[in-house]
Amino acid sequence: MSIPGLAVFYAGLVRNKWIVNTMLMVFTGFSVTLVVWMLWGYNMAFGQLSHFGPTGSFWSGFIGHATPLATASSEQGQTVSGANTLIPFHFPTATFAYFQFTFAAITPLIFLGGLVGRLKFKAWLLIVPLWITVVYCVNAALIWNGGFLAQKGVVDYAGGFVIELSAGVAGFVGAAIVGPRRWQDRENAFPSNLMMTAVGAGILWLGWNGFNGGAVFYAGTNAASAILNTNVSSAVGLLTWVLMDMYFSRQKKATFLGATNGMLCGLVAVTAIAGFVNGIGAMVVGFVSSALVWCSWNYLSRIRPFSQVDDALGVIHTHGFAGLIGGLLIGLVSDPKMAVYGTTGPKFNGPGSFSVGGWFYTHSFHQLWEQFLAALWVAAFTAVGTAFVFYLVKFLVGGLRESDENLALGDIGIHDEEAFPDPTFGEPVGTPSHLHSDNV
Repeated sequence: MSIPGLAVFYAGLVRNKWIVNTMLMVFTGFSVTLVVWMLWGYNMAFGQLSHFGPTGSFWSGFIGHATPLATASSEQGQTVSGANTLIPFHFPTATFAYFQFTFAAITPLIFLGGLVGRLKFKAWLLIVPLWITVVYCVNAALIWNGGFLAQKGVVDYAGGFVIELSAGVAGFVGAAIVGPRRWQDRENAFPSNLMMTAVGAGILWLGWNGFNGGAVFYAGTNAASAILNTNVSSAVGLLTWVLMDMYFSRQKKATFLGATNGMLCGLVAVTAIAGFVNGIGAMVVGFVSSALVWCSWNYLSRIRPFSQVDDALGVIHTHGFAGLIGGLLIGLVSDPKMAVYGTTGPKFNGPGSFSVGGWFYTHSFHQLWEQFLAALWVAAFTAVGTAFVFYLVKFLVGGLRESDENLALGDIGIHDEEAFPDPTFGEPVGTPSHLHSDNV
């Protein structure tokens, strides 16, 4: 999903002159996150909780120990984590660590979409490790590693809050701090290649099967249901956006970009709820998320503060709002009969079952209330943590924006490369090889 999926998807959405820069940021962000994950990130997010306060308090379930995952025993031993389920894990730590790494890595790559076209490359190389450490590991420990929010009953099947909402908020806050793109780039923000976008979107959709299907950690009925629900929600989300474009937009025309937005809304929203909802519920998730985000994209974007922030690819809408919607819908449409780990009986010899019940089935708002409080935490903490990281990096590297000259040139000025070299053979137009008489 990250490489090449998101790299190709974003590269197709940006202008030609930003393709190389965007793809390189995706590849380097992915790589930097893995190094951080091995040295301290994994155990901060999924290791033994640090217990900075009394048992049961917020600080007792806030973060894990910042220790490396680098020894033979830590990689090859059986996974032991606060995220252990009713059924004990029966696979090595290396398996769990790498799976969770891919979740961690894609989060800053998602919020990169709000920053493309002006962020200084060396700033990006510092933002990613700092943000993973300061923001992502905390949210993951609180919700996924048996931390304080998990103890309160908050659930997030595969990252609607930890990944999507957090990425949307980070992209928006980061874009506000970095400032807008050049006027010329904003006014001429035409996709470089819709076929690249289509390939990237298809890889993302395909990869989401592993994203959500693997989140239960076992190949069973719930994993299969999560995969089916993921595709159902995405399909409904895509069709909803297309139909709303056809009947409610100014142009009254279906667009491929609109279809990909709807697809993303369905995928992002169902991420939080994939294994807790039945098929009809998955359709509701796809429809509600796509319809609401379509409205935010077309109308809320004209209102302050959204109209004042140059969120280049709209990550606050398709990821932030869609992730929020999916996480809250857990408290409304989750079906308690969708057992995540099975039930005791002749077909399942285990210690019990786990499921989540929404208001529609239980007539209780308790789960919705807990999800709402968790959403407030993730949004507020991510906003503050992101601002801290960006201002710190701004101080360390002397600004977050590329120079005006590089902003005008794009890939050539920053990397001495271009995605589709014409007769320049990948060199700037003024080089001797370009001016040579043999070059026709």
